[in-house]
Amino acid sequence: MRMKNIKNSNIKNIRNTGICAHIDAGKTTLTERILFYANRTHIMREIKSKDGKGPVMDFMELERERGITISSATTNIEWKDYKINIIDTPGHVDFTMEVENALRVLDNAVMVVCGVNGVQTQTFTVSKQLERYEVPYLIFINKLDREESRPLDVVEEIKEELGKNTALLQLPVREEGKLIGVIDLISMKRILFQGRFGEKIVEENISDEDIKQAKFYRNLLLDSLTMYSEDLTEAYLDDTITESKIKDAILKCTIERKIVPIFLGSAFANKGIQLVLDGIVDYLPNPTEKQELVHDLESDNKEVILKPDPDLPTVVLVFKIEKNQYGQLTYLRIYQGKVEKGDKLFNNRSKKLIKIPKIAKMHADSMETIDKGFAGDIIAVFGIDCAIGDTLTSEGIHYTFRDSYIPDPLVFYSIAVKRPKDENKFTDAITHFVRQDPTFRSYYDEETKETIIAGMGELHLDIYLERMMREYNIEVETSSPRISYKEKITNEIDFSYTHQKQTGGRGEYAQISGKIIPQENDENIFEEEIEGGVIPKKFIPACEKSFYKCLEKGELVEGKIVGTKLLLNDGDFHPVDSSQKAFATATKKMFRKYYPQCNPRLLEPIMNLSVVTPSQFRGNIITILKQNRGDIQEVSVKEGISKIKGTIPLVETFGITKKFRSSSQGKAEFRIDFNRYRFLPKNMEEKIIEDIDRRKKESSK
Repeated sequence: MRMKNIKNSNIKNIRNTGICAHIDAGKTTLTERILFYANRTHIMREIKSKDGKGPVMDFMELERERGITISSATTNIEWKDYKINIIDTPGHVDFTMEVENALRVLDNAVMVVCGVNGVQTQTFTVSKQLERYEVPYLIFINKLDREESRPLDVVEEIKEELGKNTALLQLPVREEGKLIGVIDLISMKRILFQGRFGEKIVEENISDEDIKQAKFYRNLLLDSLTMYSEDLTEAYLDDTITESKIKDAILKCTIERKIVPIFLGSAFANKGIQLVLDGIVDYLPNPTEKQELVHDLESDNKEVILKPDPDLPTVVLVFKIEKNQYGQLTYLRIYQGKVEKGDKLFNNRSKKLIKIPKIAKMHADSMETIDKGFAGDIIAVFGIDCAIGDTLTSEGIHYTFRDSYIPDPLVFYSIAVKRPKDENKFTDAITHFVRQDPTFRSYYDEETKETIIAGMGELHLDIYLERMMREYNIEVETSSPRISYKEKITNEIDFSYTHQKQTGGRGEYAQISGKIIPQENDENIFEEEIEGGVIPKKFIPACEKSFYKCLEKGELVEGKIVGTKLLLNDGDFHPVDSSQKAFATATKKMFRKYYPQCNPRLLEPIMNLSVVTPSQFRGNIITILKQNRGDIQEVSVKEGISKIKGTIPLVETFGITKKFRSSSQGKAEFRIDFNRYRFLPKNMEEKIIEDIDRRKKESSK
C-alpha cells in the first residue's frame, strides 16, 4: 500500500500512535490485527504461526523464536482517510528504553491491558512513561474471549491502582459464554463482529436483558465526562445530549489527560479492533494538538514552542537507530519544517552538517523510498552519522530537545572473546549496541582487567550476547550475572582539608571546610555558603565538579554514591598558588579521606513483583518468596486464580523462574520491574564486599 504524501493531506488527519503494554497482554497481536483490517497485510499473523513466519512487526529472528518483542518497530496505515504512524513497542521490562524512546516522539498511544491478569507490573511502568511525556492515550482491555476474563474488575483496577479517571465506552456481549461483540455506550447499539475474521460489523438494538445494565454504565460515562466538560454539562441539563457532543467531550478530556477512554475486545478472537482504530482517530490528538518544546542553545536555553508547519525551519529528533545491510538506519520525528533528499541538517550535539542521502517510510523491516517528509511525520533515513536523542535542524537554528530519562543498569557481566581474532568484531558489536541502546553499557575495568557489559536484566544482556553470535559470528565467555550495587553514607561529618604542594615554580594551595551530610532520598547535592570571599567564586565550580566526579565510584565495591550532600562553608586561598586545579584536587583528596568516616553502606536494587498462579499453588509460591527475602504486600483471589504482589531483591530473582515452575506444574507466571534501591542486610553486605575484593585480587595475579 502506497501512503499519500502528508503535505498533500490535512495534518489534522495524522495520528502518531504507540502500542504499549505489559508482556503477554496481546499488544503485538493487536497490532497485527490493525494491519489486517487496514489492508496493510492480507494474512493474519500469530505470535507462533505454524509456518514459522511469525508476526510482521516482530521481524527479528530472535523475536520470532522467543515469542516476544525486543525492538520497537514502525509501520503506517490508512484508516477512513486518516494516516496513522504506528510504533509497536516491547512489553518486557528489560527493553523499557525502547518504549521510552518511542513515547517521547508520539502524540498518543494505545495501552493494552490483559482482561484476565489486569494491571501488572509493566502496566505501572508504561503508565509512568506516558505521564512523563504527557502522552494522551486510550486503553484496550484485551483477551475477553477467555472465560476467566473480568473486564469490569479490570476497569476498577485501572482506577484504583493507576489512579486514572476512566471513561468506559463499551460493555461485552456474550452468547453461550463466547464473546461476540460489544455494546456501544455512546450510540447505545449492540455491535457484533461476524465473518471468519470478524471483518463483518453488524449493528443492532440492545437486547431487553442488557438494556438496564447499558443505561447504568452510560450514566456513569456521562457523569465522568460532565465533571470536566462544561459544554456536555450544559447539554445534559438541557436534555440535548447527542452522540457528537459526547464524542467531542471525550476528545477534549482525553487530550487534556483528564480521562482515559476504555475499549473492550479480543485481538486473538478478532473482536473490537475496528472500534479501537475508530477511537484512535476520534479521541486521540493529531500533531497540532500536542505541544512540543525545545531549548534555544543561543538564548540561554530559552524554551521555544514548535509549530508543525512544513514551511518553517526544520526541527527533527533522532529517536531510534539500527544497523542493517544498508548501514545505519536512523528514525526521525519531524516536528517542524520538512526533510528532503539532499538536504543538509545541522546536528546540534556534534556541531556538524549532515547530508540526507535517502528517505523512506518503514513497514517493520521493509521500506518505501520517498522524496521528502513533512512536519508531523515519522520517517527513516540512511547513511547519516548521529546518535539517539540528537536534534537536527535547518542551518542557523540551534535548538535541542530535553534529554530522555535513562535508567541505570541493574545487572552486569564480565565478558571476553574466545578467539583473539574476533577482538575487532567484538569492538564493532559493542560500539553499535551502545549507540543503539542507551541502557546497554560497556567499559573496561582497569583493576580487574575485564571488559564489563551492563544492562537492565538477564534477558536484556542475553539477547545482546545472542546477537553477537548471530550478527557478528563472535563466541564469548561471560561471568555469572552480577548486581549493580550503589553506596550511600549514613553519618554526617565535619571536614577541614588543606591541599598544599610546592615545586620549583608556582605551587598549589587550597583549603576547604564544611560538612558531608546524608540525604533521605538518593539525590546528590552540592551547596556553598562561602562568606567574605574566603574562597573566590571562580574556584567554587571546580569544587562542585570534583565532588560529583568523586560520586561516580565509591570505595566499598566501586558503586555509584547516592544520597550525599556536600556543604562548603569555609576555606582559604593563596593569591598566587591557588587555582581551579588546586581546589579540585583538594575536594577529591578530602572526599577520599573522609568518606570512610561517613559509614557508607551498600544499596541493592529492589524489584516490584507480580505473580499469577492457580490458587492451589499459592502457598508454594508464598513460601518461595519468603525464602528469597520477598516482601508480600497483597494477595487477591478470584475464581481460582491468585495474584500475589510485593517486592523482592533483584539478586534473589536469579534462578527463581525454575523454582516457580517446579512448584506450580509450570502454571505460575511472574513479572518484575524496578522499584528502588534499599540498604543490604549487614551480613550480606560484608560477604559481597569480601567476594568482590577476592575477585579483584585473583584477577590481578
